[in-house]
Amino acid sequence: MTHETTNSGSARIAFDDWRTISFAVFMALVGYSVMVTVPVLSTALVHTLSFTEEQVGRVWGNDMLGFSIGAIVSALSVARFNRRHLVMGGIVLSIGANALCLFVVDYESMMWLRLATGIGSGIFTGTAVATLGGTTNPVRAFNILLLGFSFSAAGELHLFPQLSLNGIYWFFIGSTAVCALFLRWLPSRPLNVEERAQQEEIQDHSENWRVPVILPIFCLAAVCFTYINIGGYFTYIELAALDDGISQEWVTPLLTWSSFFALVGCLLALYCTRFGLFRPLFAALVSMAVLVGMLSGGITNINLAISLFAFLALWTFVDVYQSSMMGYMDRSGSLVALLPSVQGFGQFVGPNIAASIIGAGLGYSTMFLVSGSMALIAMAIYVGIFFYMHTRKSAQIAAVTEAA
Repeated sequence: MTHETTNSGSARIAFDDWRTISFAVFMALVGYSVMVTVPVLSTALVHTLSFTEEQVGRVWGNDMLGFSIGAIVSALSVARFNRRHLVMGGIVLSIGANALCLFVVDYESMMWLRLATGIGSGIFTGTAVATLGGTTNPVRAFNILLLGFSFSAAGELHLFPQLSLNGIYWFFIGSTAVCALFLRWLPSRPLNVEERAQQEEIQDHSENWRVPVILPIFCLAAVCFTYINIGGYFTYIELAALDDGISQEWVTPLLTWSSFFALVGCLLALYCTRFGLFRPLFAALVSMAVLVGMLSGGITNINLAISLFAFLALWTFVDVYQSSMMGYMDRSGSLVALLPSVQGFGQFVGPNIAASIIGAGLGYSTMFLVSGSMALIAMAIYVGIFFYMHTRKSAQIAAVTEAA
């Protein structure tokens, strides 16, 4: 097995190369495009193809289901096969399915094509996230990703309403094709034993991140619940606002400008790392639940602005902490590669739960309450992980004291 390192006194880890990090960030942003622009895409399907609100939730939910499946494929393959070949397969599938969407207008075919598109995107996004998780400092790497996320989301939310539905598909095709041009910057294999040892010498030791494999699996479950909340909220926030009489002229620019608050979330996450990874995450998840639930009493211009701005900031804030925690717990990258999978699965479940609530005539108020409660479930899981790790730490300190 060959590894792309260079020797200058000591081996430089290929995953820490700025070109590798830049390419992985770009590839992940391309893969996440559908996830962050769902409100605009939902409206486009309603206006262009006359899909119902329930059908819209199921179409984009199917895309996220495919995204989840693709990331699982990546997680199972990323430590075994050449990552460049894996990414190229995802790129070809995504471009092909998006190209077919240019010619398809019926609901059933669209469901299958969005599933296929999601699988392709999930494969290369999962590989990109595993690459960032393999860096020596995953907190910094994921912060860079989410800083890019804030700008790309703002740009796409501003651009997409000005494009036709086919124009949006061409955007997806073009941005995915660009990824193929820089594949040489992607390490073809995971970290080797020497690189992992080198990382352990210089990484943060404030927490003992050598944990049983069940803990990162619990973290993945918490990420999934977080994204069920995000999926339900973000898929229907624009349609819910319009249903409550908020004007389109207010909602569209609000979505664009609120995405810049993702940058605020990244900067706040950098500042709050001094408080550890757990406590800021607890506060953010509780706040997220409140911001979603408060819309159940009705949407006004003011509470919509507050909810959107704060929600986008908390989305990136929470992602930095969740992704970094996974990166520290799983240095091989196999479970980290599942992050897009559980995010996509949450984005599949969330819109479908929301669509079922709306289809049952329970209204947007109930939908917002149910979505917000998912963030509280995620928090409860992290509280359990926190108590396990700190109980174990206390027991280890007591054992050392007794031995002395």
